Amino acid sequence: MTDWAVIGHDGERARAFVMQGARIVQEATAPDESAARAMLASMPHRIFRVGEGQGDRLPAQIMPQGARGLAPLVQDNPPDVIDAWVRLLLIGLLQGRAQWDGVAWVVGRDLSHWVHLSAGEAVSCQSFMTPRLVRLLGGAAEPCDVALADTLSRPERLAAYLRGAEVRGSATALTGHLLAAELAAARPYWLGQNVVLVASGDAAESYAVALLGLGVPVERIAPESLISPALVAIDGAMA
Repeated sequence: MTDWAVIGHDGERARAFVMQGARIVQEATAPDESAARAMLASMPHRIFRVGEGQGDRLPAQIMPQGARGLAPLVQDNPPDVIDAWVRLLLIGLLQGRAQWDGVAWVVGRDLSHWVHLSAGEAVSCQSFMTPRLVRLLGGAAEPCDVALADTLSRPERLAAYLRGAEVRGSATALTGHLLAAELAAARPYWLGQNVVLVASGDAAESYAVALLGLGVPVERIAPESLISPALVAIDGAMA
């Protein structure tokens, strides 16, 4: 069984995996790639890089067409880029859902992505800086329901609502206004769609509750649970 390695960055830290076929036998997490590699007992010569290449333009197959690495997904209009690590999670999501048609809402530390998936392809996407803005403005993990409702009704007043929340010192209102603005703008991606939320921690709960409040059924999946299925699929594609 041929050993190979996977190296990438998940948006917060470098990740490295040593594989025996489709089985993870070693893994390491560190601030950068060199530190992650140093934590491994051995490093195979064959390395699959998550983040390799200039980018595949949408619509594009989620599975990579080559065996050397995984490139980001790029959209011309509106301009957008889906990071290669997010693409890796989408590969894991689609295992067992080859013909699935729906929307993946992937929430990371800095960005959230809405990706329309159909028959193994990423058809279109829309990304938001909501998680980064929540963090930088001092928002809370849980959004305020009143703030959510206010901005969903009048998203054009977002800047004024944020100022009001700042004056009141309401961290939950800041989060509610920002999240509602994203939901209002992403309406074409969730209205009448099958939605899977890929998120961890407090965001998974609060974001799902906000979407459920709009009457949208949502399935929640932890990002870490998608890594192993994605690597199994990539191993199969390289065989």
